[in-house]
Amino acid sequence: MRFDCKNIIFLFTFLLPFIYVLSLNNYADEPSLPKGLQTQNETTSKSTEQQNPNEPVLPQGLTPSTSSEPQLPQGLQSSTVTEPQLPQGLEQTPSEKESKKDENQQKKSIPFDIDIKGFWDNRAGIRYREDKQQSKDLTLGESRLQLRADTFWDKVSIETTGDFYGNLVQEEANFDLRQARLTWTLSSALDLRIGRQILTWGTGDLLFINDLFPKDWNSFFIGREQEYLKAPSDSIKLGWYPEWFNLELVYTPRFTPDRYITGDPITFWNPLFNQLQGEDNEIRADHPGPRFYDDEWAFRAYRKIKNFEFAVYTYYGRWKSPSGQRLFPPLQAYFPKLDVYGTSLRGPLGKGIFSIEIGYYDSKEDRDGSSPFINNSEFRFLIGYEQELAKDFTGAFQIYLEHMLDYDNYKENQPFWVYNKDENRLLTTLRLTRQLMNQNLILSWFMYYSPTDQDFYLRPNVRYKVNDKWWVEGGANIFIGNEPHTFFGQFMENSNIYIGARCYF
Repeated sequence: MRFDCKNIIFLFTFLLPFIYVLSLNNYADEPSLPKGLQTQNETTSKSTEQQNPNEPVLPQGLTPSTSSEPQLPQGLQSSTVTEPQLPQGLEQTPSEKESKKDENQQKKSIPFDIDIKGFWDNRAGIRYREDKQQSKDLTLGESRLQLRADTFWDKVSIETTGDFYGNLVQEEANFDLRQARLTWTLSSALDLRIGRQILTWGTGDLLFINDLFPKDWNSFFIGREQEYLKAPSDSIKLGWYPEWFNLELVYTPRFTPDRYITGDPITFWNPLFNQLQGEDNEIRADHPGPRFYDDEWAFRAYRKIKNFEFAVYTYYGRWKSPSGQRLFPPLQAYFPKLDVYGTSLRGPLGKGIFSIEIGYYDSKEDRDGSSPFINNSEFRFLIGYEQELAKDFTGAFQIYLEHMLDYDNYKENQPFWVYNKDENRLLTTLRLTRQLMNQNLILSWFMYYSPTDQDFYLRPNVRYKVNDKWWVEGGANIFIGNEPHTFFGQFMENSNIYIGARCYF
């Protein structure tokens, strides 16, 4: 591992928030007065501390005075959840239609106002293995300020979220507009959402079949907060929620790919050249055409059947990461056309939550599997189970399968120097979450293991909530494999450790 002056100065700078945060701990936990002697401010403070700082804060006037349970997040499962989490639309609450009606009635009573919230996040990460494809050992070095402004009146709301951050690895300052959406409640069963938004579907825990909305894999592999795995898209979402079914249609005028691995700062395996590639050989994919020419459509229909949520999905667009190569201009990576059809089922089983999800990937530009430069069609399958194993201790397990169609044609047409993929790629995941010290200390373990590829991806994480505004954490992204051409094996030299601190305001 190489340490130069820049690295030492950088790490010292990012350790300062941790020293400050830890010093607050001496004053954060004062003994409380007996019941009946607490002041109103103390009672309000305790109610506030029960809220999870990772969750978006409700606008002023909508925050309940007491909270008996932490609010479930929408989309990614949070490591702080102590009970099995149900997908969107399956929570043990009143029907979605009734919830929307109650929410609208609350908003009507709120005068026009702008509520501004946000956080300040500092992170540093470094490789603990030498990567000859990268000039820096640092994988993550940034200070991030997020501001969120929400405005509500009558049947319309406007929500805007933006991140200002300085990136020491790329040595530049950036702005990431995470959200800028207008929501219009047309009726008690119909709403329209327009603008930049983060969308999520499906039942998988960090595995995605029918969720074809963009992901940020660079953020995921270098240690940013898990929420940044989901990337935004500029879309129009129409939701119709009658009594008999819930229907959602999402139209994206211009195809939005994943924030995929390009070689900087994550090294990857290029099968055409049989070698690892880094910052000197970044992928420059050919992006599709203008708006309304290369667009995307996604549709979901779902409803509850007793205690289970059943859903069907369709998607019309392209592979979200470069999955094809054009020969002219020489070896230009691009996004072939793709249609996806799927279904899912999720609900209580025994003492936990059971889920199953299926998807058929129709690779429209290579339906017979004869092209060596385009991904074959696939069948994908996922089954999962989550359960509370003990008080403040939960476990979850998933089995995921990718089955390549037209495999014989694939092998016959592959160049002789390219490693052939397996017809079936099997992947398992294990999540363990333990909460200690009145749920202020959270120990999390997430592991991917592929029996077919014989590789691992480990994501240990420790987070400590100092008070209702500050938390600190540390973790790692550990890749283990026997061969550099397997999915997780290609990232072995990118294994890293990281630390982070966040302050909410």
